[in-house]
Amino acid sequence: MTTLDWVVLSGWLVFLVSYGLWRGRGSNSVNQFLLAGKTMPWYAMGLSIMATQASAITFISTTGQAYVDGMRFVQFYFGLPIAMVILSATAVPIFHRARVYTAYEYLEQRFDAKTRTLVTIIFLIGRGLGAGVALAAPAIVMSVVLGWSFHLTAILMGGLVILSTTMGGIKAVTWADVQQMTMIMGALLLALLIAVFKLPHDVSFLDAVKIAGAAGRLNAIDTHFDLNNRYNLWSGLIGSTFLMLAYFGTDQSQVQRYLTGKSIGQSRLGLLLNAIAKVPVQFFILFIGAMVFVFFQFVQPPVLFHPVEMQRVEAAPEYSAIQARFNQAFEERQAAARRLIRDPGENANAQFRLSQKKVEDIRSDAAKLSHENDTNYIFLSFVTHYLPRGIVGLILGVIFTAAMSASSGEINSLATVSMVDVYQRHFHRNATDRHYLLASRVATVFWGAYAVTFATFAQGLGALIEAVNQVGSLFYGSMLGVFVVAFFMKGAGGTAAFCGVLVGQATVFAVAGFTPIAYLWYNLIGCLVVIGVTWTISRLDRRGILYT
Repeated sequence: MTTLDWVVLSGWLVFLVSYGLWRGRGSNSVNQFLLAGKTMPWYAMGLSIMATQASAITFISTTGQAYVDGMRFVQFYFGLPIAMVILSATAVPIFHRARVYTAYEYLEQRFDAKTRTLVTIIFLIGRGLGAGVALAAPAIVMSVVLGWSFHLTAILMGGLVILSTTMGGIKAVTWADVQQMTMIMGALLLALLIAVFKLPHDVSFLDAVKIAGAAGRLNAIDTHFDLNNRYNLWSGLIGSTFLMLAYFGTDQSQVQRYLTGKSIGQSRLGLLLNAIAKVPVQFFILFIGAMVFVFFQFVQPPVLFHPVEMQRVEAAPEYSAIQARFNQAFEERQAAARRLIRDPGENANAQFRLSQKKVEDIRSDAAKLSHENDTNYIFLSFVTHYLPRGIVGLILGVIFTAAMSASSGEINSLATVSMVDVYQRHFHRNATDRHYLLASRVATVFWGAYAVTFATFAQGLGALIEAVNQVGSLFYGSMLGVFVVAFFMKGAGGTAAFCGVLVGQATVFAVAGFTPIAYLWYNLIGCLVVIGVTWTISRLDRRGILYT
């Protein structure tokens, strides 16, 4: 980090926080603090929803995911447009007309207090863990770049998030997200252009695409059906649809976004913007990872991208032999890549894949001496070592504030649910608006501290983009199931729904703990179990078999 990088990073950080607080001024009532007075236009909601997803995890882990596993992760998002259309027709008008602050308030209107409380607890546990994972990503960035303690950087990041969220509420979060999303796209485009520009002069963009394809890094579609395979066309169209329905339809961090809309129509447009743009944006981000992979075909990377773990490996007696093998394998792979460019026949493809396999095997040997996965450090290594001065500071600043945007939205939603569904509902029902506003801010501080605490345990979870979705998938299926029941199963009662959620949640935990089924299917399984159990109990109750 040069002086110029520090100036750019600090300037962007100060601008974004100041802009958010300026736009969030006047949040001096519960309605303003939690729902922005229902004044948000559709484009602000849509960009804020995208910015929440395009967190620091997107920069750090999604690009690294494409580097090591190709672009098949894009299939994870195939269900999103389907989910957005369904939710625009169902959840958006239902929640708006119910005049609720949270999605879980609606469950008491539809069922009873115990069902609302149970789903509230599930949300608080799941989203609290997810907020910690999201906060871990920027702590990794700053600890690697600055050489600071991971725990120190997590605390500093969490403190800034708590400050901005406590002062400005959802309005500050949303408007800061608008600026953040614009800068995210600009920074990503810049990173891609630099990766391509820094290729050897005799390697064109089309040559780079050819090499990425030969190495399996452009394998965006996998049509093979396999419940144990995380990313294929079927898990994307089916499992992902259920995950996205749950995330955007039952998770308060997203529901709260479109509850801030001026009208039902504005909220629908916000979701549909996400439906149109998200898959292309994610494809673009993964493609950057594939181009970084090609860049390192011609510029020798370290055996491991994690600098701390690399130092540990260098101290091992096996290191010299590993590095010598890696040097030779890199030269062989580079020569194979150039042959592939000149003669893209099957023989050249086979030789290149063989040389790539050799490099991967050596990296795997080195990783056995390491204590941590290096996927989250691949893009950071490229940024910090090969981008021009000033650009490094810009991209790191965007990563830094992207994490702030995502964490701020999650912490704000946790505070909203804690105040509305727990404190106001069960402890202090008739207080003043000023009292509830203070309670909301106290809850914001609490959940910020909680996220910081959990973040310190998230750094060893491997690819963070997978970890955050795995955590969510443990809880979303049962949450989605109870809202499907609430919307469409008119004869179901509160006790039946309550039992359905309990059985659905237990089933998902059992599937996760005792089967190899991929996590995207947890959402479908949990949802169907809740619906099936609720329907069965309701039928038995109507026949007089139960409660007699």
